Formats: sequence, C-alpha cells, structure tokens
Amino acid sequence: MAYRRSLPQLTAVLAALALATAMLTGVLGGTATAAPVGAAATTAGCGKTPTLASGTRTIRSGGQNRTYILRVPDGYDRNRPYKLIFAFHWLNGTAGNVASAGYYGLQGLSGNSAILVAPQGIDNGWANTGGRDLTLVDDLTALIEGDLCVDTSQLFALGWSYGGAMSYAVACARPAVFRAVAVLSGANLSGCSGATQPIAYLGIHGTHDSVLDISQGRALRDTFVRVNGCTPQNPPEPARGSLTHIVTAYAGCRAGYPVEWAAFDGDHTPEPVDGSTSTSGARTWVGGEVWKFFSQLPSTTTPSTSPSSSPSSSPSSSPSSSPSTTPGGCTATFRVVNDWPGGFQAEVTVANTGSAAVTGWRVTWTLPSGQSVSQVWNGTLTTGGGTATVANATYNGSIAPGATTTFGLIAAGGSASAPPLTCNAV
Repeated sequence: MAYRRSLPQLTAVLAALALATAMLTGVLGGTATAAPVGAAATTAGCGKTPTLASGTRTIRSGGQNRTYILRVPDGYDRNRPYKLIFAFHWLNGTAGNVASAGYYGLQGLSGNSAILVAPQGIDNGWANTGGRDLTLVDDLTALIEGDLCVDTSQLFALGWSYGGAMSYAVACARPAVFRAVAVLSGANLSGCSGATQPIAYLGIHGTHDSVLDISQGRALRDTFVRVNGCTPQNPPEPARGSLTHIVTAYAGCRAGYPVEWAAFDGDHTPEPVDGSTSTSGARTWVGGEVWKFFSQLPSTTTPSTSPSSSPSSSPSSSPSSSPSTTPGGCTATFRVVNDWPGGFQAEVTVANTGSAAVTGWRVTWTLPSGQSVSQVWNGTLTTGGGTATVANATYNGSIAPGATTTFGLIAAGGSASAPPLTCNAV
C-alpha cells in the first residue's frame, strides 16, 4: 500500500486535532435514523435494477459536494442482501489509496459478498466538524441502501489512524446502524457523540506507536468494554522485539457484542507483519483478523423470499472447493474463503440439479478429527457422531431448477480443506 505519512507531521497535526476534538466530544454527530440491529431488514434497493456502479462518484452532503469510491461485487445479484463496509483513509491519504489497496484487504477476503465504499475526507482528514462526516456516512448509507440490496444488520466500518478515529466516531454515534467497527491505530480525533449503546468492537494497535500512543487506542477499546458489559482486564501484549501480535477476546460481553483487542510489536503502521520490521499488504495478518471479526456476526435478516437464490454461475476456481454427491436432486460445493491459525470461514453453494423445484435441502459431511463448526448463517446446524448437517433456513429452502443458494460457516480446528459433502433435497 502506498501509505503517505510523515511521523513528525502526523504527530503535530494529530495532537492539535486531539485537543480540538476533545473540546467537542459529545457535541458532534446527530440522531441516527436507521432501524436498530434487532429490526434488521433488506433495503429498498433489493429487487431493483441498480443505477450505482463501481467507480468514483459524487454525492451532495451537508451543502457540499463530497466524493467516494464505490465497489459493487462482481456478479451483483439484486435479490441478494449484501454486507456494506465503509473504509476510511488516513491523514493525507485518499479514498483512491484505500480502494487501490483493496479496502484494507477486505475486497479479496469478502469473496464478492460485500459492497465496499471509501469516502473522501475534507482536506484528506476526518475532523468531523459539526458532525459533517457523520452526515456523509448517513447520506451514503441512505443512497446505497436505496439503490442496492443491503442487509441492514450487516453494516461495518474500519480505518487506520485518522480513519480509525472516524470509525470510532461511527461506533459512538451510530451503534443502531452499524453492526461492528475495526479501529486500526486510532484515537479520539473525530469526536464521540453518544457511546451509550453496544456495538461489536475490534481494536488493533502497535505497542510502541510513535504517532498515536497505544494508550489512546486502549482508551477507545475500554469505552466499549464498558458499554458492551465486558469484564474489564489488562490484555497481554507482546514484548518489544518479539515481532508478534496477541489477540484477546474479552469475556462477559453482552451476547452479540464482542470486544477484541489485537496488540502488535510495532510502530504506526496498518500492515504489521509477524517476524519482520518491514510491512507488506500481502503478508500482514490485519485484514484477516478484521474479516474474521466481522464474519462471526451473522445476519439477523429473515426475508420472506429467498434472497440468495439466483441462476447458477460458475463458482470461483479454488483449490479448496469440493462438489458433493447428488442423490437428492441437489449438489453442494464447499469453498474456503478465509483461514487463520486454528480456524477458517467457508461458503457452501447448494444447487438444484433437477428438473423440478426443490422445497428444502440438507447438506451433510463428516467432520475431520479435532474440528468443530462454531457458527452457521443462512442455515440450521446440527452435529453428532462426528457429523455436521446444515438444513435450509425458512427463507432459502425453495430453489428453482438451475438456481443456487448459499450458506456460510466458521470452523475451528483441523485443516482448512473441503470435505466430501452429501446434498439431499427434502
């Protein structure tokens, strides 16, 4: 990634911003208008022929023309509700920097399951004066949801440095709209209006950050340790010179509102690499941790019709894809979309291979030794005797001939490989 940064310049500017925004904390922002997470639904854009397309675009917000870069998934299906992820740039960075770097790596990790948006800050920053940047977030959310199919229980935000500060402002002011945020090396620079409702929170920070001291990142984290009802603790952090990172999941948090803290032995960088003082977008663990954190939070949307059934298309080629047997008029293909030490995320595509409509389906496989499935979405999981079975949800059991639907899962233990599957139409 071509991150533009001068540590002395950043230190001076951010220090001044911190002083100014500290005086404004609690003043900035406004009242969110979207429904709470518990009242999730698909948006008005579902089923519509979209007018928005990938690229740099302009929106009128707060009396100003603001720009943003939109990334619509390849093969966009207007009847499928997608995640919506906001990715904020750093001080003196741009939306173009974020987009060209794959939205902090999430473009590749999401496997075309998310709509991505990189807004452009005024003066290449996120001062959020008078709440103007929160207004931009609100206006972009309304625009995208009105034109594209979005799952309202699956809105996320992340950013590094000043972008992390903006993500924190979103967490404080829009917890009823956004499901989770990831704050990378951030501080309270864009204000914090509210911080009274829980939101899933991931903080990542270097132990010897010379621009925004790790104590500032800990303070943001502790805000949501308190709000989310987690048990306070001092998480372990790696020793200087270890060139490692440690991820801690807080205990006692309200169900559905986890807090995680990832401290790494390093300076002010969005791309730390274990075992090295250099950085590389291809080798950093950060994107994987963010996507893992976001992905563990399943959708709470239950549309009355199948949102993810669509004419079948050729799945992405992958060494970890495996087709099922076909005794019941359906097939299932297992694809690992993300993995990390000790676990992985997979997507299973169920296809109707018969000539008549399928009204229900069930996919079964044998769990490798030491492996367990911790979470499933768009299906119902049962396990026993070393076997995992996922049956359709109430809204995606009906599949027309030649059409497909999908479910996702997170597994722990074992290898991130595709097992032989058995699919039965029921």
